[in-house]
Amino acid sequence: MNRFTGIGRLVRDPELKYSQQGVAVCKFAIAINRRFKKEETDFVDIVTFKALAENCANYLAKGKMAAVSGELHIGSYTNKDGQKVKTVDVTADEVEFLSPKNDAGSGSNWDDIATTASDDEIPF
Repeated sequence: MNRFTGIGRLVRDPELKYSQQGVAVCKFAIAINRRFKKEETDFVDIVTFKALAENCANYLAKGKMAAVSGELHIGSYTNKDGQKVKTVDVTADEVEFLSPKNDAGSGSNWDDIATTASDDEIPF
């Protein structure tokens, strides 16, 4: 079973880009405090796609609370110095916006926002 679920605050504003095929891709990171060691924090990179990506980019911001659920992905690439770099991120299929509505910045009604991805929205 490969399932990640975590709640944390965004450490930076979400970054929205579009693939060459026009698929929306949003990346952000959340800070999650360790359960029994409040002074220790884990920073988790999150990736979302399509409508969920656009909603995350539009309604999340640095400092906002979010609950994220998805699959853990481990990969690697070779950097410009020729060194292999390991990557770990979560491809989220659910993101719940936990900050109050009046703290959303845009004043939008969050009840109308899709915060889950359907199976046809995840590109793999």
